[in-house]
Amino acid sequence: MVLSVRITKLWCSQRSLFANSHRFCVKLAFSSLSKSQVFYSINEDCDDDFLPWLERKSGVEISSVLSIAKSVHGRSLVASDKIRSGDCVLKVPYNVQIAPDNLLPEIRSLLGDEIGNVAKVATVLLFEQKINKDSEWAPYINRLPQLGQMHNTIFWSEDELDMVHESSLYQETINKNIQIEQDFLAIKRALEPILEVDHITLKDFMHAYALDFLNHDAVSEAVVLNDDEKQLSEVFADRDYVPGEEVLIRYGKFSNATLLSDFGFTLLYNRHDEVKIHINISDHDTLREMKLELLQRYRLPCIEDVNGFNSSRDSFTIKEIKSATGKGKGLPQSLRAFARVLCCSTLQELCDLVTEAAQNDGRLARRPFRNSRQEIQAHQILLSEITQLIEEYNASIESLECVVSPPTCKRFALRKKMARDLLVGELRVLESASAWLKNYCSTLTSTLIFSDNLSD
Repeated sequence: MVLSVRITKLWCSQRSLFANSHRFCVKLAFSSLSKSQVFYSINEDCDDDFLPWLERKSGVEISSVLSIAKSVHGRSLVASDKIRSGDCVLKVPYNVQIAPDNLLPEIRSLLGDEIGNVAKVATVLLFEQKINKDSEWAPYINRLPQLGQMHNTIFWSEDELDMVHESSLYQETINKNIQIEQDFLAIKRALEPILEVDHITLKDFMHAYALDFLNHDAVSEAVVLNDDEKQLSEVFADRDYVPGEEVLIRYGKFSNATLLSDFGFTLLYNRHDEVKIHINISDHDTLREMKLELLQRYRLPCIEDVNGFNSSRDSFTIKEIKSATGKGKGLPQSLRAFARVLCCSTLQELCDLVTEAAQNDGRLARRPFRNSRQEIQAHQILLSEITQLIEEYNASIESLECVVSPPTCKRFALRKKMARDLLVGELRVLESASAWLKNYCSTLTSTLIFSDNLSD
């Protein structure tokens, strides 16, 4: 929809386009869908007054080449004139971007640092909605998606959420709901002394927390740039557009899990899909405590990915491996190192890993075992875990086929499709990891057999 994209809540700045809680800190993109859509009746019920209102409020021209129209995705930005690659299609001053700064001073002073920027922006929206037509943001707020139009997983019922139980998104959604409720209760407690907040419900807060206002395309390389000197955000086209063609923004290189959690949609095929897996050391492992101590001692700092996310210290993220024959990056080195520690069965083997780390780059178990059989064993541990996950994902996808959507419930049918997109994408990632592991173990086995034959 128009302009106010819901970028992830994990970026930590102070403002962004309209109802966003953070300044854009990565490259974003406007582009067309893979199959471009053209709108031939862009003047019918298309909010012609919105961009003029925005220009009056900002005091500058926002865009001379964009209009608002209806698409299958809801309200959308479309080209109202020819656009050439490299053209600046949109300029949005900071003063028309809703941010935590828009909280009234007396309210802002009551909300502590434990309340994040997203929750503060949600509070701004709730109070602007309360005063309705008297709000200076009314033309914008009145065009935000309604609660029934939003499909972020925080709005899913227990039965709907259970469709993605195999994905880490399931627990992440539960955790996010808990955090949102904690923020909501903290805000209510803080504001009760000066305002009547009883009429604001948790559902209202969740709605304001998750609002977005733009459509996504994962292909474009066009960029949104912030100019702090000029105090505005600018959007540049990455290709030519014809009048009436939809213009989309790329939110980032996000997996379906992130898109579904933060924005309420999935892609049929998402090349950025990934899977978070957890592998635990058995309670029956006699070396468990020492292994845990070594893993903690040699744990590297969290690494930020291209979108600014921190990897979890308690899980491993697998991305799709394009080639099972050894080309490309394969599995994360940290996961392979964990497997090598996991398969150690003697104290001496663990001490050897520590010695090797000290003699090299200081990282534990990052080099293959000299003993090929032990190296194979370590990777077969991973293969066993991933094979089990593949079986569980296949069972979940198969069970989705048996779930009958009520004929009158389009929402459930849509969310079922989203659940399938998510699971199929993550299954593809797991299968690529399985193929890579099988090839790695097979290659080592062949080399080992050849060496044994030579020694004979």
